[in-house]
Amino acid sequence: AKRRRMIARSAIGIAVVAAAILLWWLMPGANALSVDAAAIRTGVVVRAPFRDFVPLRAEVAPLRTVFVTAISGGQVAELAAADGAMVAAGTPLARLSNPTLALDVASRSAEIVGQLSAISGQRLSVQNTREGGARDLAEARNALSKAQTLLGQKQVLFDKGIIARAAIDPVREDVAYQQARVATLQRGASEAAVTLADQSSGIAATARQLRESLAMVRASLSALVIRAPVAGRLTAFTLQPGQMLKGGDPVGQIDSEGQWKLTADVDQFYLGRVRTGLGATADLDGRSYPMTVLKVLPQVTAGRFRVELAFRGSAPLGLNRGQTLDVRLVLGADRPAIVAPSGGWLDAGGTTAFVLDGDAKAVRRAIVTARRNPDQVEIISGLAPGERIVTTALSPYSAFQTLFLK
Repeated sequence: AKRRRMIARSAIGIAVVAAAILLWWLMPGANALSVDAAAIRTGVVVRAPFRDFVPLRAEVAPLRTVFVTAISGGQVAELAAADGAMVAAGTPLARLSNPTLALDVASRSAEIVGQLSAISGQRLSVQNTREGGARDLAEARNALSKAQTLLGQKQVLFDKGIIARAAIDPVREDVAYQQARVATLQRGASEAAVTLADQSSGIAATARQLRESLAMVRASLSALVIRAPVAGRLTAFTLQPGQMLKGGDPVGQIDSEGQWKLTADVDQFYLGRVRTGLGATADLDGRSYPMTVLKVLPQVTAGRFRVELAFRGSAPLGLNRGQTLDVRLVLGADRPAIVAPSGGWLDAGGTTAFVLDGDAKAVRRAIVTARRNPDQVEIISGLAPGERIVTTALSPYSAFQTLFLK
């Protein structure tokens, strides 16, 4: 009996010690926290194909938008088009009134016309100078020819002894004079030709500039009629009769009709991986439409940057500006990887994870992550297939290394 009592006391002691050890083990330490297991979500790390895509919510926008501005200022006198109308290139949209500009155009036009008249007088003067030089040279050559003919006749008579030397010497002197005169006029004509050519070129250039100026001055009046620069649908056209506009004021825009693009904001996490030419698909009414990244706008605002996507082929019918579509932006081909479920735990940056050790404890572990999609995150190191992790947001437990689940 005594032996049995000793055995019972030993068993009770061992049980008390075991209970104490178990209680100590279950009690959270300085870096541990007890949490309700029902408040924790978990997921299993597996080896599976990683689907490398990003889901986007994209907005429909015109493929091309051309802004319409007022070239000249004035008061809106007449509206020739309405907001939302289809317009052809060159269609008048509105007419402005500007009496001050009209008066200025008339004054400047008259001034330029007067300068053109003066240019015509200069051109006539150059022509007269050229003709006068040619006429003087022709007269000198004619006089030289006559003198040479007379000298020939006198020379025959002189050779026969009919006339004396005194009768032929004056004729010889006249021929020499006419020859010198023709040579001088020829040299003068050559020099004058260069000068007159330069003058003619300068006069022509000045006249051309004056005519261009006159055309621009008169065109400023035609600029009072605001016209559509391209064909498309006129939008944001809110002019009212009597409204005052300054030169350069925007008056509306023209959108390409039936040609659309999509714009979407992407998390800055993907900035280094998104580039023009990447493929994507847009979903509409149960159908998928292939798309291509048209432009990447790298400016980050509120943690996101913008991309523009174009349809490959024809855009779906019935799209409207501002309509939203679900888009899947494909960053790469599917390939096997170690993946974990996406969740709030990635909000901390995906550098640590709580790994379950049994059913009642989760221990923080450093990990390295890479690619992500809405369902998966690629694990580079720190986790192995088959391990279970906490996928609930880790921010409430950021100061702890161990979680005890109760």
